[in-house]
Amino acid sequence: MTELWRASAADIERANLTRFIKEVANRHGTACEDYASLHRWSIQEPEKFWSLVWDFTGVICEERGQVIIADKALMPGTRFFPDARLNFARNLLRRRDDTDAIIYRGENGDEARVSWRGLHEAVSTTAAALRARGVKAGDRVGAITPNIPEVITAMLASASIGAIWSSCSPDFGLQGILDRLEQISPKVLFAVDGYHYNGHAIDVRDKIADVAKAIPSVETLISIPFLGDGDIEGAVPLPQIQSEHTAGEIEFESLPFNHPLYILFSSGTTGKPKCIVHGAGGTLLQHLKEQQLHIDLVPGDRFFYFTTCGWMMWNYVASVLASEATAMLYDGSPFHPDGYTLFDYADAEGCTQYGMSAKFIQAIEKYGVVPIERYPLDAVRLLLSTGSVLPPEGFDYVYEHAKKGVCLSSITGGTDLIGCFIAGDPTGIVYRGELQVPALGMAVEVFNDAGASVAGEKGELVCTRSFPSMPLEFWHDDGDRRYRAAYFERFPDVWTQGDYAEVTAHGGFILYGRSDATLNPGGVRIGTAEIYRQAELFEEVVECVAIGQEWQGDTRVVLFVVLQPGLDLDEALAARLREQIKTGASPRHVPARMVQVTDIPRTRSGKLTELAIRDVIHGRKIKNIEAIANPEALEQFRARPEIAH
Repeated sequence: MTELWRASAADIERANLTRFIKEVANRHGTACEDYASLHRWSIQEPEKFWSLVWDFTGVICEERGQVIIADKALMPGTRFFPDARLNFARNLLRRRDDTDAIIYRGENGDEARVSWRGLHEAVSTTAAALRARGVKAGDRVGAITPNIPEVITAMLASASIGAIWSSCSPDFGLQGILDRLEQISPKVLFAVDGYHYNGHAIDVRDKIADVAKAIPSVETLISIPFLGDGDIEGAVPLPQIQSEHTAGEIEFESLPFNHPLYILFSSGTTGKPKCIVHGAGGTLLQHLKEQQLHIDLVPGDRFFYFTTCGWMMWNYVASVLASEATAMLYDGSPFHPDGYTLFDYADAEGCTQYGMSAKFIQAIEKYGVVPIERYPLDAVRLLLSTGSVLPPEGFDYVYEHAKKGVCLSSITGGTDLIGCFIAGDPTGIVYRGELQVPALGMAVEVFNDAGASVAGEKGELVCTRSFPSMPLEFWHDDGDRRYRAAYFERFPDVWTQGDYAEVTAHGGFILYGRSDATLNPGGVRIGTAEIYRQAELFEEVVECVAIGQEWQGDTRVVLFVVLQPGLDLDEALAARLREQIKTGASPRHVPARMVQVTDIPRTRSGKLTELAIRDVIHGRKIKNIEAIANPEALEQFRARPEIAH
């Protein structure tokens, strides 16, 4: 692996991670010479580690208690800080001055700034309005909203009471929204009257009214004016309910560490979305650890990640407030009016940590976007990538065309843990195509099929010990049956993440795609990302998706490709693709069939729906079509003559 970036002496000296290592030595007398030794210590001494994280990051609590970890041998079942009491919202509302807590930009040019003082006041009046409408700890509060400041206000108001927050994006169809929110029976629902996307204003008032009518538990529908005045049937506008109360001190409920905070949803492409319940303390501690130690967040930083309210990265962005950093929000298409939009925003606002999906990086590369020619991005210290595998060529593109001399941290984790298993190291080295380090406190390994830990070979990404942000439960999951089946069925007492991965000689990781989408021609496991990397080297190929087709008692690889406009997949191009895949990967990786399509279905967070495509070509029913952002694309994969023989 080629070294692309190495932290300078100045980078290392100023980093939060360096200060943390010094605290380990001061408090516990343990000298950690490098990141690897610090990680080993965090796994071997979890009580000492998580206790120090609590103190180092400044968790605000009413009581911490003496016990750090209870039922340590259980997996799942371990309890962190079982006697602690705190409030999540209180930890995010640490400041009350006139500097920016939130900055917002919309694709239509709208901009907004919310000061820490203004945010506190808005949360105060919103929380009072929720209490007046009977909301109490444990009630669910739902939202159907774009990524705008009012949503963070509403979430913090909900959390201050101890209600459980759950949000989704307004571009979901009616059934997709109901599949999620109907399961959790919200008492209150926040919703917008519409949203902007790709130059269009989309009115959703009728859909929102239908949602509220279809969920009997909804007692109050609160509209957030966005396209207009928020005139939705049966709704009361947010400004109106806020005006009913005078801003003042917020009544923060003192709650247990494991009091439920969020309900997040699985993608739902293989059935109705699972409702994953995350606790306030675990979410807070995990995010503080990752953001301060792995992302090097400090007060006054400006953090941006392109996300919607239907992806866990929205929750992640909100948490930067707990480190007294500014949350930068954007809503709309990242390509409107062109692929420079997000870079313009980051440069203009002095973004310090800038996050995007791997698919976005690959897309702007294909479109010939060269941010480095327009924007210096002087304030950016760290770039983040997640959502899918960032191939080595994506690393090259970032350093050649986005910004030189910056730490590029490709990270992975997900909705399941509302955080990361593999994270960044701002004091370390970035190798081409490699995720930097296992996250602190996370006992991450790669297992082979026999359940043995391996390095230098591909296998299942697992976590062998409990961590604070493990889900509390799945909603309405008697006996944790579905919870255990989701993560602990493959290897007993070991969390299996579902990623196909490899530990490198540097102690970093390479990801090869989702293990449930892994191909098995001739019994040999092949990660789909290995094929994508080779095929997408071609300028003609916009993107592609590979699936395993059941064929004559075995599996054969079928590659579907989207080409640049006006191009056809002729035999000459197909031959070049086959040769590149053969030499760049192996003969086993070469597809048995290649088929041209014009679009590939994906989830609403932008991930390829390999499993849905696999079901379509085998004539199986798609269990939850509403989870797919562009379901019409599936029709291109049905009954294709090219793969019928």
